[in-house]
Amino acid sequence: MPRALVNTGMELEYDTFGSPDDPALLLIMGFTAQLTAWDEAFCRILAGGGRFVIRFDNRDCGLSTKLDGQVADVPAVMAAAFADQPAPAVPYTLSDMAADAIGLLDHLGIERAHIMGASMGGMIAQTVAIEHPDRVRSLISIMSQPGEVEVGQPTAEAAAAIFSPPPTTRQEYIDSAPKWMVWQSKKYRDEAKVKQNAARDFDRSFYPEGATRQLAAIYASGRRTEMLKVLDTPTLIIHGRDDELITPSGGTRTAELIPGANLLLMADMGHDMPEQLWPVITDAILSHTRHAG
Repeated sequence: MPRALVNTGMELEYDTFGSPDDPALLLIMGFTAQLTAWDEAFCRILAGGGRFVIRFDNRDCGLSTKLDGQVADVPAVMAAAFADQPAPAVPYTLSDMAADAIGLLDHLGIERAHIMGASMGGMIAQTVAIEHPDRVRSLISIMSQPGEVEVGQPTAEAAAAIFSPPPTTRQEYIDSAPKWMVWQSKKYRDEAKVKQNAARDFDRSFYPEGATRQLAAIYASGRRTEMLKVLDTPTLIIHGRDDELITPSGGTRTAELIPGANLLLMADMGHDMPEQLWPVITDAILSHTRHAG
C-alpha cells in the first residue's frame, strides 16, 4: 500500500478503489481500528457506484506514524470532560486528526471530497466539516456522536469490554476478541469471523499504546454542539438501534444538531456494519453523495 507524508508531519498508510476521475469519498475509521476495518468488498461496492474511495490508517494506528512514548493522562482528560472543564494538555486532538485527513486529500490532489467516518472516525469527519468546510462535498457520520458526554455513552458491559487491559500475545488477542461481540449486531454475530479479523489485525499492526492517545483526543476535543448547529454541509447520519458502544442517542442528537441532516436508524445494527446490511447502507451512502453533488 502507498504512504503519504502529509503536512501535519504524519505518514499515513492508505489505499484507493475506483477511478480518480470519480467524486472522492474519504473513509475515516474509528478508535484503534485499522483501515482494514473498512471491508475491501464494501469499498468496492462504493467504488462500483461511481466513487473514488480512499481508506487510511489514522495516526497511532495500523501502519501510519506512531507517536511512541508521548503520554496522555486519560483519567484526567475524561474527568475534565464530564465536569465540563478545560482538558489538560494532550499529544493531539481530533482537530489534528482532521488535519491529517485534509493532508491526505492534498497529497492526492483532491480539492473536495465526501467525508465519511465511523465511530471516532465520525467525530473526526464532523471536525473536518466544521474546520475545513471548503474541502467537504458532504458528511456521512456513522455510529458516532457530537462530543456531548450526555449522549451516546456505552452500556456498562460495552465499557468493560473496551476499557479492559489489552492482551500481550497474539493468541491471547485472538482468544479475547469475542468480548467485542457485546457491541456488534446481535442478529449477525460471527465468532469465527471476529477471531479471523483479530488475527489479521494483530499480524498487520498490534499497537495498544496508541489507544490511550486516541482516547485522550476524543475527550479533550470537547463538544461540537455549537459548531454543528451552524454547519452548512449536506449530512447523512447512520446509526444502529442495537449499538451498545455508542448508544443510539449519539446519532439522533447529531442529526438534531446539524441543519437538514438525514437520519437513518438501522434495525438489527450494532456498532459494526455486517455484510447483511451493506445493501441498505451502501445505497444510502451512494444516494446521499449523488444528491449532495
